[in-house]
Amino acid sequence: MFALRSQAFKSAAYLLKTQTINAGFHTGATCYGAKVAVVLSGCGVYDGTEIHEASAILVHLSRGGAEVQMYAPDVSQMHVIDHSKGQPAEESRNVLTESARIARGNVIDLAKLSVTNHDAVIFPGGFGAAKNLSTFAVDGPDFKVNQDVERVVKEFHKAGKPIGLCCISPVLAAKLLPGVEVTGPPQGGRRGGRWPYAGTAQAIKALGARHCVKEVTEVHVDQKNKVVTSPAFMCDTQLHHIFDGIGAMVTDVLKLSGK
Repeated sequence: MFALRSQAFKSAAYLLKTQTINAGFHTGATCYGAKVAVVLSGCGVYDGTEIHEASAILVHLSRGGAEVQMYAPDVSQMHVIDHSKGQPAEESRNVLTESARIARGNVIDLAKLSVTNHDAVIFPGGFGAAKNLSTFAVDGPDFKVNQDVERVVKEFHKAGKPIGLCCISPVLAAKLLPGVEVTGPPQGGRRGGRWPYAGTAQAIKALGARHCVKEVTEVHVDQKNKVVTSPAFMCDTQLHHIFDGIGAMVTDVLKLSGK
């Protein structure tokens, strides 16, 4: 009888210990994976970060065991779009403040991002990349890039640390890294079709970069430059295909980080 009670006590103690460890793992465990910076450009597809893309990136980074810190430039948006109408609104907003909506408040001024503190950097898409992180939406191939965005991309590239981009944001790499290979929509696409932003392909080529056509669930890895890109919402398709393509991009970024 004593032996049975002793065994039961040991079993209960083991179960309690296991539950405690599991609870700690899910609620407050230390993350030993890659440290990844995610650069946002506001909140909303037409004037900031594409929210579904940002969310997908964060989910896949979490699943990959990464430690994430979000950043955004402390600047005014180019303009504010009323997303219910698709038209500019008579108001002004700050990119950092709006990005805090996606980051649940945990976002830092991009000026404070140091390459030494991170193993990789990822840029979601959304028109904010072309309006707030750069002037691509207005100036086309002659666009300028926010000085902190330029600094971050060039510092990560120089350090040999991977850079992930999706949707429209690969144009940033095309502008800043000569000869880089990035994804974009097929040139045969047309507005209103499956690939409505076909003009981006011509811009990428005009910048001297190599335009790589990939399906929405695929990625292109430029091994030389450690740049990983995926089409995302450059393609008009179902959301789960966007999610899967972004997942492939995140997976390859984490692989290149070596963590």
